[in-house]
Amino acid sequence: MISRTFRALPLAVALLVSTAHAAPADDLQAVIADHWKWWLSVNPVQATALGVHDYDNELGDLSLAEQDREAKAAQAFLDRLAAIPDQALSVADRTNKGVLVRMLSDQVEGNRYGERMILFTTYYGWHQGFAGMADNLPFRTRADYESYLKRLALYPKLNGDAIAISRQAVAKGYVQPCDALAGFEDTITGAVQGKPEDTRFFGPFKRQRPVDMSDAEWTAMQARAVAVIRDVVAPEYAKFAQFYLKDYKPKCRKTVGASAMPQGAAWYAFQARSHTTTNLSPEQIHQIGLSEVARIKAEMVKVATDAGYPSREAFIAKLRTDPAYYAKTPEELLAAASRVAKQIDGKMPQFFGKLPRLPYGVREIPKETAETTTTAYYNGGSPESGIAGNFYVNTSKLSQRPLWELPALTAHEAVPGHHNQIALQQELPLPEFRKNAAGFTAFVEGWGLYSEHLGIEMGLYDTPEKNMGRLSYEMWRACRLVVDTGMHAKGWTKAQAIAFMRDNSALSDANIEAEVNRYISWPGQALGYKLGELKIRELRARAEAALGPKFDLRRFHDAVLGQGPVPLDVLERQITDWIDAETTRP
Repeated sequence: MISRTFRALPLAVALLVSTAHAAPADDLQAVIADHWKWWLSVNPVQATALGVHDYDNELGDLSLAEQDREAKAAQAFLDRLAAIPDQALSVADRTNKGVLVRMLSDQVEGNRYGERMILFTTYYGWHQGFAGMADNLPFRTRADYESYLKRLALYPKLNGDAIAISRQAVAKGYVQPCDALAGFEDTITGAVQGKPEDTRFFGPFKRQRPVDMSDAEWTAMQARAVAVIRDVVAPEYAKFAQFYLKDYKPKCRKTVGASAMPQGAAWYAFQARSHTTTNLSPEQIHQIGLSEVARIKAEMVKVATDAGYPSREAFIAKLRTDPAYYAKTPEELLAAASRVAKQIDGKMPQFFGKLPRLPYGVREIPKETAETTTTAYYNGGSPESGIAGNFYVNTSKLSQRPLWELPALTAHEAVPGHHNQIALQQELPLPEFRKNAAGFTAFVEGWGLYSEHLGIEMGLYDTPEKNMGRLSYEMWRACRLVVDTGMHAKGWTKAQAIAFMRDNSALSDANIEAEVNRYISWPGQALGYKLGELKIRELRARAEAALGPKFDLRRFHDAVLGQGPVPLDVLERQITDWIDAETTRP
């Protein structure tokens, strides 16, 4: 899974109008340039991370009015794009146009639903994004630190707007289900627990003094940081915690399905289309999930019986309960994950012709969020700002974090999965919006799941336990198709979803609980993984059949990743063209 970096939304800039008689290709380039300038202005924190310092002292605007302004701006870009004829564009430009149209269309449609007022899930909220803001910013000069302090001081406006929206959401019935909210308040209070110096907000001030500051100036700046965390940030987190416990949680929704909310069924269908980049209905996705569950279950039975167990269930029971399969300390788990990551690093040149320059690290998920979040995630870096990517590992509830799942988990979140794909994306000779703003779930998470399967060829699953871990992870994503659509479109309860996950996967109870809560609070997102993976595997099989001995796996992987994230139909066209080109390659 990809961690969402902090996103803020200041006033949209005025749209520039292209010249009336420019060539279609020039018109498109003008739209792309104008859109990127606008995108940076409404994403000031990301702009800083990308080395653009025009908005360094801005945090952003989460208000509904700003959301409306952004949707209006997106529609204006769509209108300009609609006036550009596809037939007059090159293949590359048609792809650029198609990707931008898809991104903007989703933005416009998403703003039509009242569900836009739901600003947090069990996985992410504005308070978590703000607490992790420093992870994605450069800290080398006095100016970098001054910018950060100014942003910390702006939090009351952002937090106030978010609480105001959430208050409206409560009044109108757009609230998260009670069943998914256990422990959520800890993600708020935990961010500011203890002394200011012990919080994540102070983290940058524990680094080496910038060279353009004296010792006395650095000490004074550290004191300013303590003061703003204590006097500005912490009270705002307390304000959110009070609102949540007093006004929000008592009004939480008793039903788990999105369809129970106003416009819920239509909104969920939109979420399914957006995250999968397909036109599949929830019912069609449900049936694909059931088919995949049956197929994977048969593979799990074979692995268990080959390992000498009387049944799949007996093997899974052993995997869940044997202490030998679990780390005793957070450090042991992080060390094990790091070793797997380095083992895969050594195998990468065999499978890819092009590898990213940006490295990645292995880090612990912050303690205030670990209890309620997923087992791991990836946070992208920035080549422009010299920030590495990071593979975050959950070290809470160690009895629920088996070592046999680490090969599949690492392959997905680090390499050859998210880090490899995203770091390469940032280096591609593409328009900036495709390098840094495009992130279609079906492609990104589909690649992550495909990477787990690629681990078979990498030799990662060299024991029955690790292989069952891989199959359990694949089963996990197949189950998502069933339980996500089951809860949000077919009236399933949370208990039904948990039972289905437990009966079919080898996931621990803690992971199942956290994951089902995530599907409840973030409808549709989990559908992209399996559908994306199925498409990539389908395209690979097609290429292997068409090319025969000319098929080169490294070249295929480079072709899939070489255009960055795209909708699945665009990916299919790209790989079809690649196959045609490969047939004539000497």
